Order: sequence, then C-alpha cells, then structure tokens
Amino acid sequence: MRITYLGHASVLIEINGLVALTDPVLRSRIGHLRRIAPPVRSELLERVDLVLVSHAHHDHLDVPSLKLLPNAPEVICPPAAERPVGWAGLQASIVRAGVHLERGSVSIKAVPADHDGRRWPTSRDGGSLGYVLRAGNESVYFAGDTGLFDEMTEISDIEVALLPVAGWGPRLGPGHLDPDEAARAAAMIQPRIAVPIHWGSYRPLTMRQREPADAPALRFAARLEQLAPGVSAKILQVGDALDLGSVEDN
Repeated sequence: MRITYLGHASVLIEINGLVALTDPVLRSRIGHLRRIAPPVRSELLERVDLVLVSHAHHDHLDVPSLKLLPNAPEVICPPAAERPVGWAGLQASIVRAGVHLERGSVSIKAVPADHDGRRWPTSRDGGSLGYVLRAGNESVYFAGDTGLFDEMTEISDIEVALLPVAGWGPRLGPGHLDPDEAARAAAMIQPRIAVPIHWGSYRPLTMRQREPADAPALRFAARLEQLAPGVSAKILQVGDALDLGSVEDN
C-alpha cells in the first residue's frame, strides 16, 4: 500500500492494484481560496481508477478538479454530491454510511462522519462520509471532514488513518478536528499509523500567514505521542508518499 498526499483532503491511495483519489481539490484557486502548497503532478492523476468523495463542500468536491482526471473514473459519493459529479461528466455511485462495495480485490465501506456536508443551493442533504478500504492485511481509513463521534471506536483494525487536523481559515467550526481532537480520534481508532491531512494547502486570499504551514500537523504529532503512544504519526508534505512496505513495525 502506498499513500501520497496531494494537499488538503486529497490523497492518492494505492492498495492491491487499485488507485483511489480522495476529495479531489487540485487547482491553484478555489473561490476565495488560493493554493499555497506545490501543484499536483499531472502524472499522478493519470493512474486514478476511482474517486472517493466525503461530502459536497466546494473545498472537497471541486467540479473543475474532477474534469482534470483523464480516465473518467467512477466517483463514490454521498447523495448531495451526485449532481456536481454529473456536471463533471462522471458517473456517481451513491452510498450512505454502512454500505459495502467491492472494487476488484478491494473492499470499500462507507462509514459515518460528523460534518454538515450540504452543498448550497443545489442540495440540502448534509450527509458526510468517511471510507475504509481493505485488501488482505492492508487497510486505510479516510475520515474526510469530521468531528469526534462515539462510533469512531467501531472503526478498528486499521493500518493507516488519514485524519484532518486543521482547515483553511483562522477558526474551525463544528464538525472539524483540531490537532488535539484528531489525536483523540487516533486514540479511539488505534491505527498503526496516523497521517494528518487537511492542513497547509489553501488559504483565503486576504488572510496573512500567522504560523508555519505545517504547525497543525506538528501539534497533532506531539499530542498523539501523549494520547496514543502506540500510534505512529507520519507527516507527509504535499507530494510526499508513504510506502507501507518500507515502514517498520513500532
């Protein structure tokens, strides 16, 4: 299994021959947000078999970014995302929490997320999802955008957890994890490895940089060591990859 961080909540997951891309937001400008991370290498997008969308917010479901994907991949998403996916000319497979899918030899389960993911004005369905992918002994949990919720303890036997630790503005509203809460989530899930995502990629045009872009990820790693010392934090800069075949057991 190989995990490549593309910025914000966009992660390339390669597992047992399947290449899945989460929440594609790939452009240099999304509305009032500008990308401060390095651009995504186009050759990475050429291998995408499948897209996983957690919810329909514009910073997780960007129609022009979907149009950049060259092979017209299937998009697995909650109901509110169906219409924007169609605008991109792609086929949407609609799922809700608890649904299991099989794609090749990979099992994909949609799991709950505590986040209002409605897309105004096209949908008032606020459902958001996370996804667990499994193939043999390999497994990865992509949390999307979420706050803490009790059922996180049911997301178990996970090798890698991709957990949001920040946002794009100066404050986080309900339904988000800050570095401390993300570490608490990891303590509930107990993956072998936790990778912080949703940090250091986009910033409002009028917002000044108040701290280093990777500060939330570093705070998460420090708090994780206190709350879940058995979980290893792996901070990936945008464009970096984690090859699970080269990670030694703790």
